[in-house]
This record gives sequence, structure tokens and C-alpha cells, in this order.
Amino acid sequence: MVPPAALLSRRAALRAGLLAVSAAAVGTACASDPPPQLRLASGEVGGFFWEFAGLLADAAAATATSEVVPLTTAGSLDNLEALDSRRAELALTLADAAYSHPSRDLAAVGCVYENYFQVAVRADSGIETVGDLRGRPVSVGAPGSGATLVSQRIFDATGLSGPGAVREVQMSMSLAAHALSDNEIDAVMWAGGLPTPAFADPPMAIRLLDLGAVVADLRREFGTAYESVLVPANVYGEHPEVTTVGIPNLLLAHPDVPDRTVAELVGLLLDQSSSLVPRQAIGSQFLDARSLVMTGAIPLHPGAEAEYRRRHG
Repeated sequence: MVPPAALLSRRAALRAGLLAVSAAAVGTACASDPPPQLRLASGEVGGFFWEFAGLLADAAAATATSEVVPLTTAGSLDNLEALDSRRAELALTLADAAYSHPSRDLAAVGCVYENYFQVAVRADSGIETVGDLRGRPVSVGAPGSGATLVSQRIFDATGLSGPGAVREVQMSMSLAAHALSDNEIDAVMWAGGLPTPAFADPPMAIRLLDLGAVVADLRREFGTAYESVLVPANVYGEHPEVTTVGIPNLLLAHPDVPDRTVAELVGLLLDQSSSLVPRQAIGSQFLDARSLVMTGAIPLHPGAEAEYRRRHG
């Protein structure tokens, strides 16, 4: 007869063995689980958002933290709608569009870069100021892009917001570049990096309008979503330095994205910053801890806030 103490000992050993096997099975299953897939609402192919989204996807794949899948969209307003409707877990947006968005469910991973709002005319055009656009056909951005919002605010600030003051046309950047070349429109307004590829080697020479006089009005009306930035000379062929409107870019995550996943994205932004610099990023290097947390009216996602605090206090 086996003593009761031996039976207890054997049962304890058996129980411990079963627990160890279970733990090993769970560990094996976790190890084989694929990284979470995150759809990133980006922008037009060739635009600043699209280029950055591709670099972020490559960095995520190289580190196996997550699978970031860039989605082609019209831009900021479309991206915010994609986040609301759960067509995407992540979104890139201009800060002013996010500040104006009615949703109170926005959460930021970080402020990643700065876009430059640009107004281009043909180099041989007699158009010198935004006021000279009165009565002319102007592309104000694609439907759903953040450019449409900024364009309207600039028209308001310069007295061009009345009916028929400007013949507004909504086009993508690539279509607008060709339309400008073909004399179908007289100006193009867009938000992008420097240089924006659609305009870097167009079939005609372009010139950017100086928006320095507009920035103060925008800041007075809408706050720090806008700032004065310089476009260096000769970014697009031969042209002088001009002042334009700078708008921070935010990388947003839906609040339901797990904290750990967002923390891993923050790790990519901090640790892989050198591989996340789009070619069209002259003068807009934001990927450091101090700049990343400057998300203004949009709060950080809890996972992002915890990771920044863990790393930098």
C-alpha cells in the first residue's frame, strides 16, 4: 500500500508537470502568434504621408513589432473618417484637421513631422500674392484632404471667401500639377513635404507664393496649429526663399489599439528615427522625444504616454 504522503507527493509532482506542459504550450503558441496588423490611413501615392507610412511599415516589418499596412486615401479628413469608422487603426493627419474634428475619441502616438502648405503658380505667371487669385481657377486639394481646410482658411484671411471670389477646383496633387502645366488652372494649393515629388520635376517651371502675411491671421484665429516656416531657395528649380505656413503632422491610433502595441510604435519612432526620414523632409526633422510629445489639443494614447515616461521620465 502506498503511503498517503507518497500519494500527495506524486499528485503534486503530476500537477506541477501538467502546469509546466501547459505553460510551455502557451509559450509556444504566443511565440508563433503573428504580430498585430495595423491599417494606417495615409494619403495620396507620392505624398509626404504616403512616403512616411511606407517607411514606418518597413521599420515595423524589420523589427517584427507589428504589421503596418498603409492605405491610400485623399488625406487628413479622409484619414480621420477612416479612424472613426474603424477602416483603419492608425491615421496620419494635419494637426489643424485633428483639432477641428468633432470626434472626442482621438489619441496620438506622436507628432512626427511638419507639413508645408504651399501655393504654386507658373513661373511666368503675373500672380504675386494670394489676393491675385481672385476670379481665377485654383486647385484647393483633393476632396477629403486637409489642404481643402487650410485653403478655405487662407481665403477667409485674405478676403477671398465670398461667392465666386475664387473658382475652386478639387484635384489630387498629381492631377493638379498637370492641370497647372496645361493652363487649366492658375494655382495649386497643397500641404506636403519639401520638395513634393509631383512638383519637383514638373513639365513647367513653378514659383511659390509667399504666405508670411497670412500666418499671423491664422494663428490669431486658430492658435498654434499654424506657424511661420521658411522654404529654402531653389527647392523647385530657381526661386527665392519664401515664408509659408507650417502645420504639424500627427500619427494617431484608435483608443482601442492595445497599449503595448502603441508603446512598440513609439519605440520604432524613437529607435528607428534615422530610417523614418522621407526624402521630402527638408527642415522638418521632428523625430525626437521632445517633439514627438507635442501633440497639442490631441492627448497621447495611454500606451504612448506610458512609453515616453518610461524612457524619458
